[in-house]
Amino acid sequence: MIVCVRCVRLLAVFTLIFSAAVAQTPVPWGRNQRGQLGIGDSPDSPRRALIVSARQVSAGAYHTLAVKTDGTVWAWGSNNYGQLGDGTTADRCVPVQVAGLTDVAAVSAGAYHSLAVKTDGTVWAWGANNCGDLGDGSTTERSAPAQVAGLTNVAAVSAGGDHSLAVKADGTVWAWGDNFDGELGDGTTVNRATPVQVIGLTNAAAVSAGGYHSLALKKDGTVWAWGANDCGGLGDGTTVDRWAPVKVLGLANVAAVSAGGYHSLALKADGTVWAWGDNAGGELGDGTIANRSAPARVSGLTDVSAVSAGIGHSVAVGTNGTAWAWGYSFHGQLGDSAYSCRSTPLQVQGLESVSAVSAGHYHGVAVKSDGTVWTWGDNDDGELGDGAAANRVAPDQVLGLTDVAALSAGGGHSLAVRTDGTVWAWGRNDYGQIGDGTTVDRWTPVQVSGLTNVAAVSAGELHSLALKRDGTVWAWGNNCHSELGAGTTANSAAPVQVVGLTTATAISAGGAHSLALTADGTVWAWGYNWCGQLGIGALYVRATPLRVYGLSKVAAVSAGAYHSLVVKTDGTVWAWGHNNYGQLGLGTTVDRSTLAQVPGLTNVVSVSAGGYHSLALKADGTVWAWGAGDYGQSGDGTATNRSAPARVPGLADVAALSAGYDHSLAVRTDGVVWAWGQNGYGQLGDGTTVDRWTPVQVSGLRNMAAASAGMDHSLALPVPRFTALDVATSLKYASGIVDADLAAARRLDAANDGAVDVADAVLIARKIAGLGANP
Repeated sequence: MIVCVRCVRLLAVFTLIFSAAVAQTPVPWGRNQRGQLGIGDSPDSPRRALIVSARQVSAGAYHTLAVKTDGTVWAWGSNNYGQLGDGTTADRCVPVQVAGLTDVAAVSAGAYHSLAVKTDGTVWAWGANNCGDLGDGSTTERSAPAQVAGLTNVAAVSAGGDHSLAVKADGTVWAWGDNFDGELGDGTTVNRATPVQVIGLTNAAAVSAGGYHSLALKKDGTVWAWGANDCGGLGDGTTVDRWAPVKVLGLANVAAVSAGGYHSLALKADGTVWAWGDNAGGELGDGTIANRSAPARVSGLTDVSAVSAGIGHSVAVGTNGTAWAWGYSFHGQLGDSAYSCRSTPLQVQGLESVSAVSAGHYHGVAVKSDGTVWTWGDNDDGELGDGAAANRVAPDQVLGLTDVAALSAGGGHSLAVRTDGTVWAWGRNDYGQIGDGTTVDRWTPVQVSGLTNVAAVSAGELHSLALKRDGTVWAWGNNCHSELGAGTTANSAAPVQVVGLTTATAISAGGAHSLALTADGTVWAWGYNWCGQLGIGALYVRATPLRVYGLSKVAAVSAGAYHSLVVKTDGTVWAWGHNNYGQLGLGTTVDRSTLAQVPGLTNVVSVSAGGYHSLALKADGTVWAWGAGDYGQSGDGTATNRSAPARVPGLADVAALSAGYDHSLAVRTDGVVWAWGQNGYGQLGDGTTVDRWTPVQVSGLRNMAAASAGMDHSLALPVPRFTALDVATSLKYASGIVDADLAAARRLDAANDGAVDVADAVLIARKIAGLGANP
């Protein structure tokens, strides 16, 4: 191979130039509830449990139950009243076995208590018992199951707010617990610590206990209701409480019922869904927020196979396996992360001199050329790192962080690698994702414990990854789904080494799974796998890295909320995992547990997997998008989901991109940052909270090199800038390099406010290396 001497000299020049780079500081914007912007003041999706072979599940207020095929019961979540039944009151982020229960046929989780019916027809209860919820004749809470007094031959049970229901094989219904609103149906409002028969009900097939009312489905397909009725939840055309069952108006041929907090659902045999009661959040799904005291059909739903009513929202499952939700979504319970009410069913699915950006789920961060960090967007969890809980709709500076080489925005926290190889973090920390040995939220950056010589970081939803220069990978934070890759399910507030990885070259942290690329071009995956996002051909969780089947010659990896993307060295893109919005780009909405090539995409240099959408950057500088479009994530001016890649209009000369949960960032070669998608927390950084369906420019950002989109905030990192004098001085004393004109360098500094950007540095280097001014 022939080597040009002048090119060698030019390379030497650039080595010196980059060694003289001014330290960088990231720039954040967006949501900042827990300080994820790092700016110093203090204003402001579904996961699989580690359980296999489950037969039936039930979700309570803050805990969940599952019956395995072997008849054992497992529980996880809140346990302050012993509702997990493991003999303790300790919360559990992974399933624990309910003590002493075998041969169980079904379970039901209430607000703070739990029920199980065994195959022998007996009923067992545990948890809160202040109103006699457990039916054992006492009001003593129990952290292990106790048999409900006097009940035999039971076919089904249902746990409500503070009361319980059982239907016997003979069609009679029995109730116990709280009865303030007549929800026990015995004609009184007296609490019962042992079961009493619901009066007048025979031939019952199923029951459902709501917050303060009860439903029964008879074998003839009619529905009966009793208890609280101030919002019309009994469906009898009135708002009068009923202490004994009344017939729900106009319903026949019903196949299933579900009682929510203050509303009710019925599934008819023809697959339509009907609702009545409270509708303040749109939980009746009829396109209004008007309460209804008689059933009305839920808009647009057909071929439904199951329904469930929550405290203020509703869920339905289609016969095709799709899930639909409507009602309140202040906690993301609709699965669309919109945090806004839905009254009809929705399918579950200024700055300058910035050099890099990163978008989290709802926030963003940028690094300026002077080393300052700026953030914007959602900040409820402190992801903006500004010591505040205030959202930022335009970029602001991260305090106390300089010399930044790389950054990443996560669910509610942010990470940065300094040029000395140390890692710094700020924002949400309830699972130890900050990595400082605590679970205390951090409003300004703190150093991650014990990590040095780090080359790259990646922030997931609740966990963090770091890649050391020696090829090892380290992880910390939430580990309920083994996303830390350490062979356990224990959370860690300090970094632990990922098992078996010693030649890693790139990492990516997703919602609750992780990916690593190794030097031989293979990809390794571990953690959560409910949707096949590990690409291993099965849906079981992996506690340590496993090679993704059939992949080699990979150049880049990206983990989304529940799906994964890679770019091969030939410029093709491959995808696997969750696909309900078409985020795999395969022309379908079917999940895949093994990789498949994204059709029609070639010459791709990088990809980014978001919450439910995907981005690809081609070598020609164009950006392509696919997947969810409800917030404009496709950037094409529509809210259309796309199951195949389409070019983002108006974007050209793009150098870097990042997909957040519902928003996207792109950095052009001119250093300008563009953003589109959800903007409720200002994560687009355009000075507004208006969602954008086409790209808009981030206010005040220039000369950026990279960006990172988190859940509700964003980060950006500036292009390194250099003092011409430093560059010239370095060149002057470099062996074999022509003597530099220091006076000319000083004049150049004066003309450029003391610093020069990369273009000027290239010009200087070319002239000194004797190559002339033109390429």
